[in-house]
Amino acid sequence: MDVIWFVVFAVLFAGYFALEGFDLGVGLLLPVLGRTREGRDRMVAAVAPYVLANEVWLVAVAGTLFGVYPLLEGEVLFGLYPLVVAMLLSWILRDAGLWFRRRLDGFRWRGFWDAMIAFGSLGLSFCWGMALYAAATGFESPPVHPLGVLLGVVVTLLFAFHGWTFLAWRTPGVFGASRSGRSLLISGVVAALPAVGVLAGAMPYLLEHSAPAATLNVLSVMALPVAPVMLGAQVWVWRTFRPGKDAVPLPSFF
Repeated sequence: MDVIWFVVFAVLFAGYFALEGFDLGVGLLLPVLGRTREGRDRMVAAVAPYVLANEVWLVAVAGTLFGVYPLLEGEVLFGLYPLVVAMLLSWILRDAGLWFRRRLDGFRWRGFWDAMIAFGSLGLSFCWGMALYAAATGFESPPVHPLGVLLGVVVTLLFAFHGWTFLAWRTPGVFGASRSGRSLLISGVVAALPAVGVLAGAMPYLLEHSAPAATLNVLSVMALPVAPVMLGAQVWVWRTFRPGKDAVPLPSFF
């Protein structure tokens, strides 16, 4: 059972990087590709239908981590406390930018919240790289380390590339390129590689720190009814909002 739950955790973690990665990537590219107000609106509208569905994966990752590996909760929160706070603040700023940017029509208002989207996306992307480095060292090395900073840069660049591929798939030709769904799948796999690499190296450690078998059995019973709903919602979102299917260019909630 511990091996099964490790696979579930790995799939959820890699899925978060592959899906939320293009959300953050589009935010990173907002100051680069969104040189006009219309361009920024198109970028946010392209990613808007996927944001909430993709963030569900992070909730599932956190729930699985603390349910299957309860002994790691203290290590993660204590060892990465400043980083966790920075990630939460970045998450709040990014989401606040998405929700508030169109609540008023002023140039400064939109410019401020667009900057918060970009800043929050940068903070989340960079901090994820440093968090992966700290996890790879067993939380024995501080995340603010030359190698941690390097991994932060790598993850940020991978997310930016994934976001660019997503825009080229979702809005072909609008930002100077067109990409197929296969290209988006490949860029998603590439964006998830750092997470997969760290998990592969940490597999023996995680298996040793799994919750007791009885706890894992209870978690299995609790997760079984939820898993099909989560997967079904993801399929619905991707089928509904694939290129050429959306009925309105700007969703009302962003």
